[in-house]
Amino acid sequence: MTDIAAVRAEFSEDPFQALQEVLQALRSPDGCPWDRKQTHKSLIPHLLEEAHEVVEAIDHEDWGELRGELGDLQMHILFQAQMAEEEGHFRWEEVPEEIVGKLIRRHPHVFGETEVNDTEDVARNWEQIKMDEGRTSVVDNVPNALPALIRAYRVQNKASHVGFDWDRIDSVWEKVEEEFQELREEAHQGSPEEIEEEFGDLLFALVNLSRFLSINAEDALRGAIRKFTRRFQEIERRVADQGGNLREMSLEEMDAHWDDIKSDENENRED
Repeated sequence: MTDIAAVRAEFSEDPFQALQEVLQALRSPDGCPWDRKQTHKSLIPHLLEEAHEVVEAIDHEDWGELRGELGDLQMHILFQAQMAEEEGHFRWEEVPEEIVGKLIRRHPHVFGETEVNDTEDVARNWEQIKMDEGRTSVVDNVPNALPALIRAYRVQNKASHVGFDWDRIDSVWEKVEEEFQELREEAHQGSPEEIEEEFGDLLFALVNLSRFLSINAEDALRGAIRKFTRRFQEIERRVADQGGNLREMSLEEMDAHWDDIKSDENENRED
C-alpha cells in the first residue's frame, strides 16, 4: 500500500505547486501511461463531467463533496495548462497571471476611479470593457457548448445590458402566451421542423420570463428533475415493499402513489 505521506513529502509544501509537480510526474516518461496519452481534446469529456459534479455537490449542499470535486476540477485545469506548457504554447503560471490582470481591468469601481450604484451598473461596465478589449458583439463570447437553457439566459442577459430588453414583465408574459399559442397551432398543422422551431421559441420566451422573475431556468429545471426523480423512486420503493410490480400497475394506481407522496412532502414541509 502506498505511503501517501511519504510520497507527499517529496513534493513542494505549497499545495498548488505540489499539484503541478504531481502532474509533471504523471506526464513524465516514467509516469502513468494513461496520463501521458491524454490530449487537450481527449480530456474534454472528463473536464465537463467534473464541472457537473461540482454543480451537483453545490445543489446538495454537500460541502465535503464540494471540496473534493473542486480539487478534481482544479486538477483538470492544471492538466490542460501542463500540456500547453509542454507544447510550448504558454507557461502554466500565465493562467493565474492573466485572470488577475483581467479581474483588475474589469473592476475599475474597485481598483480604479469608476463609480457604480448597483450590480446593473457593474454588469453594463463589464460588457463595455469587453467591447473595448476588441469584442465585436456583446453576445459573441457565449460558448456554444453551454447547456441550451444557460446559453439562452446568458445571451438574453448580455443583450439586456445594452438596452435590448422588455420594459416590463407584463410584456414578457404576453410573449410567452403568444409563443405557446403559436406552438399549439403548429402542432396541429405544421411540419416537424416548424413545430420544433416554435417549441424553441417558447422555451426561449420562458427563459426570458425566468430572468424577470429572478430565477435561473437551468437551476429551476434541475430542481424539477430532482423532485420528479425523488418521487418516482419513492413510488418504486413503495410498490416493491408491497410486493408489487410497477410494470403491471395502471397509470391511475401510480398516480395515487404520486399524490400520496406529494401530500406527505407537503405535510413535512409544514411541520
